[in-house]
Amino acid sequence: MDLRWNLDKLYTSFKDDDFLKDFNGLDNEISKINDYSENNFNSLNNAKEKIEEYINKLNLFTDIYIKLFNFCELTTSVDVSNEDAIKYSEAINKKLSNLTKSEVLFQNFLNKLDNIDEIIKSPILKEHEFFIYENLRKGKHLLSEKEETLLSKMKNTGSTAWANLQNLLTSTLLVDINIDGKDEKLPLPMVRNFANDKNKNLRKKAYEAELLAYEKVAKSSSFCLNNIKGEVILISDLKGYKSPLDMTLENSRMDKETLDAMLIAINESLPSFRKYFKKKAELLGYKNGLPFYEMFAPMGSLDKEFSFQDASDFIVKNFNTFSDELSDFAKNAFDNNWIDAEIREGKSGGAFCSNIHPIKESRILSNFTGSFSDIVTLAHELGHGYHGSCLDKETALNSDYPMPIAETASIFCETIIKNAALKDVSKEESLTILENSISDSAQVIVDIYSRFLFESKLFEIREDHSLSVDELKTIMLNAQKQAYGDGLDKNYLHPYMWLCKPHYYYSEANFYNFPYAFGLLFSKGLYSKYLEDKENFPNEYKKLLSYTGKADIYNVAKIMDIDIHSIDFWRSSLKLVEEEIEEFIK
Repeated sequence: MDLRWNLDKLYTSFKDDDFLKDFNGLDNEISKINDYSENNFNSLNNAKEKIEEYINKLNLFTDIYIKLFNFCELTTSVDVSNEDAIKYSEAINKKLSNLTKSEVLFQNFLNKLDNIDEIIKSPILKEHEFFIYENLRKGKHLLSEKEETLLSKMKNTGSTAWANLQNLLTSTLLVDINIDGKDEKLPLPMVRNFANDKNKNLRKKAYEAELLAYEKVAKSSSFCLNNIKGEVILISDLKGYKSPLDMTLENSRMDKETLDAMLIAINESLPSFRKYFKKKAELLGYKNGLPFYEMFAPMGSLDKEFSFQDASDFIVKNFNTFSDELSDFAKNAFDNNWIDAEIREGKSGGAFCSNIHPIKESRILSNFTGSFSDIVTLAHELGHGYHGSCLDKETALNSDYPMPIAETASIFCETIIKNAALKDVSKEESLTILENSISDSAQVIVDIYSRFLFESKLFEIREDHSLSVDELKTIMLNAQKQAYGDGLDKNYLHPYMWLCKPHYYYSEANFYNFPYAFGLLFSKGLYSKYLEDKENFPNEYKKLLSYTGKADIYNVAKIMDIDIHSIDFWRSSLKLVEEEIEEFIK
């Protein structure tokens, strides 16, 4: 199978006539929207017709922008030094900032209307009701038109530029490491993947080499991080939010009551996770808790290396146990080169999925090494892709869902694959899969909690001053100690986790940590409902995913009769993980 994706459905190259036509026409589309807004939002007459036309124009523009943006970003993700991709990406972001004017005029217009409920009665407006009310809420944090436009433009040479530099630094970073007596320079993602290797000495050697390599880019990365977070604090303050977290929660369509309920339940569960870490440490021969470099050490005897074809066959077959639709979606993704799985220099590490609404397709990046964990990762990203396919019939504006709900379908698909694998394996192999499942949950609960603590402290200190590399390392280590407790060996933590995780550098997505915990626990709650009613659940589940762009998270959850304000809901989901831990220990 071809392990590189095909982007021809978007454009064939940066010289493609269609690409150049869309790119050059972007200014014209933006001008049309701005001119329309300036000429029509200056009076309240014919409000219904004006809002309808604005929404139609914005949907058309969004489809064009999504195609251009994804072509540039996807190209860069597999070739971080591609000059055309970098050039056009910067130009598109610059063009996009010119749309701020119309956004401000529209939000101000909505805030002047005193009969908005009566206006939203036509089919187009009813369909986009949530979009309208969300803009009404955002308008309450609006600056002047000139200020909003200026901020938008300055991000291109501010946070966006700093994020691009950080991506370049980590994507091109080569790690010096000696393997079997041979000195090598390997890409960072490849060295990080050694954390899953069955060779104990290699796991430790890779960890030490990784930490040493970060010293080459630590000062530059800290400079990027400080400037990005400084910009976020400034914007949050100017817009009248209490904090960046409050701004993030509003943008995430999630309330503080939900976050607090989830965090209380997570804190209560930490002792159980620490039992797991200590037991794994004991099994591996350690007395003072688990060293960080052993967190992903394989357990049991599932040593089989899977081909990409094996992964495809296994996923397609077992997705079919849930629904034909999910299975067919995955098969289509594998058969039509939607996935870039090859590890190579200049390619971003990790994995992600981009749902490209205008072409009704997705593209998935992974770094496939042949482990069972890599199969789970592919299932995770295909879950994101399936979520996107459930929104195919929605407009571009109604296909945009918030971060916390974004992890629902992905983790649900992971669960299908893990449970399927447990059915046809030996006791030793089942131990491996069970431990992998717990390890993944620990990352999403315990490590994510440490990242939440880190970012909270980072924002607190950044209000006063820029943080040095040593300060960043210290607060990361403190956050890990608070979350992991005596589960990890305090002499072997990861002080550079702030450098290797790109999420900290997303200026438009701060606290991109708690959404993962939300996704895992919400998904587990959904999976329990699936087991209760396998026949009817798939259709109800699809309804939920198709609704995620048209409501806040609390009301999305209500579709499945789930109250996310209840601590007991989160406790019940965590109980499923705690039961796995007890089974592992037994």
